[in-house]
Amino acid sequence: MILTFLSGFIYGHAQDNPADTVQKTRIHLEHVDVRSFNKKINDQRQVLNGNVVFRHDSSYMYSDSAYLYERDVSLEAFSSVRLEQGDTLFVYGDYLFYDSNTELAQMRYNVRMVNIQQDSSEVILYTDSLDYNRRTDLCYYFNGGRIIDAENVLTSVYGQYSPETKIAVFNDSVCLTNPNFILYSDTLEYSTDTKIATILGPSIIESDSGVIYSSRGWYNTENNTSLLLDRSNVLSGEKVLTGDSLVYDRAGGIGKAFGNMSLRDTAQQMTLTGHYGYYEERTDYAFATDSACALEYSQGDTLYLHADTLELTTIDSTSRILRAFRGVRFYRSDIQGVCDSMRFNTKDSVLYMYGNPVLWNENQQLFGDTIIIYMADSTIDYVHVPTSAFSVQLADSGHFNQLGGNDLKAYFKGKILERIDIDGNAESIYYPLEKDSTVEMLNYTQSSYLSMWMDVEGKLEKLKIWPKPVGRTVPLPDLTNEEKTLKKFAWYGDLRPVDKQDIFRFYKRKDAVVEQPGAPPAEADSTFVVRDFSPVSGTLDLPKDSGTVPLKEAKSSVESLIIRK
Repeated sequence: MILTFLSGFIYGHAQDNPADTVQKTRIHLEHVDVRSFNKKINDQRQVLNGNVVFRHDSSYMYSDSAYLYERDVSLEAFSSVRLEQGDTLFVYGDYLFYDSNTELAQMRYNVRMVNIQQDSSEVILYTDSLDYNRRTDLCYYFNGGRIIDAENVLTSVYGQYSPETKIAVFNDSVCLTNPNFILYSDTLEYSTDTKIATILGPSIIESDSGVIYSSRGWYNTENNTSLLLDRSNVLSGEKVLTGDSLVYDRAGGIGKAFGNMSLRDTAQQMTLTGHYGYYEERTDYAFATDSACALEYSQGDTLYLHADTLELTTIDSTSRILRAFRGVRFYRSDIQGVCDSMRFNTKDSVLYMYGNPVLWNENQQLFGDTIIIYMADSTIDYVHVPTSAFSVQLADSGHFNQLGGNDLKAYFKGKILERIDIDGNAESIYYPLEKDSTVEMLNYTQSSYLSMWMDVEGKLEKLKIWPKPVGRTVPLPDLTNEEKTLKKFAWYGDLRPVDKQDIFRFYKRKDAVVEQPGAPPAEADSTFVVRDFSPVSGTLDLPKDSGTVPLKEAKSSVESLIIRK
């Protein structure tokens, strides 16, 4: 409406100023071989034949024949039509209609537009119908077209191109073909100058290295770098990298993800998540941080692992190493744990926990200087605590069964802890349950070696201690606070992840809490650590004899003691 009003205003003003009308709207006939005029047929039309040349402002139009309408200040040109705008734009076709008032050129049939770039390269547009608005310097087609430059071929149903800005916009069934990839899109903007494609709608980029899905962003077709927004995906082999925004270098095979990042490995059934991620396609190396989490779901029961930083390194086709640094917490229905750092090697299926590691299974807790978990088909085969080993089992709300020693191995059957072996300086405290599930006494043993078997409910089934074991029982009323626990006893119930969301909870191990004689026992769900955190010594002090009832004292000739349920 505004353009119509302005056109009317200019036309009316031009009527008052004939000189302006001639200057602004007149089409000049520069050359023609034969000109004719038949008033009876059309009193406003001149018929021109042979080497016809028109000029309007700085534009020249050529054809074999033409009609010139002086009253309407327009023309029709036929056969071998060419429009030239300066020395950079050339449009060819079989038919042209040009209106000097609107400065709109409508070229039809076998249309070819050539735009010379600053570097002397050519951008060529092919279509069957092209409109070129000289006033806005904008070309557009609407029945299918193709644009070709030095790097790419772009096709679509609808498209427009500005020779001045070198920007093309494509809609409907867009396809950008490059020697290295093919881009399919709903809406795409492309600069023939910078060779950057701006993604404005759902798009797919396919190449030998993988596939990209995005609905917004840009892709530099010259150096194969891109910035992808709105939860874009990069597929490389069996890996899928996703993020709120992605920076991707296809030539270098490097992807960086920002915000709600995930890297899924569909073959290995593992996913890394975080708010920042990094992935190298060539080395198959991945890195995640900021709320980083690893999910392993190969056996149906998913393991959720969180740390400040996660690193996944591929050794070969069968071996990868997952490393977790600082603040490690993990959860699976059958096992939970915390530590400072962790390493898992898929080749031998061994998981190493370092830095104050604590491991839980059902009501059993293991800790030591280092914990090594041996897996078999993603289930636990056995757990090894090679130094300063300690096992705690929650008997009831106020009592804990305890095992301590130099070296501990815990064997599993399925998801159930079946047996514990301690090698060197073995100590145990056990609170046997009566038939009514009450606790009336404490059993204490000390020996060099110890083996304990549990039933399917986690209760003591058999205890073997050897050689030359020493043991005693103490009724609960006669127990002192020091006699309730072994020296390295600690219960970290409040650190234990309770579900997959709880792995992100911040925790910090508290300082040692020394229970004073007569003080009430610490709560079961709080962290309390006994006095000595040094390694188990060669000689362990036994509880005081005062107020105790000897269970059995091993003579020098007795090699082992077996206690059955």
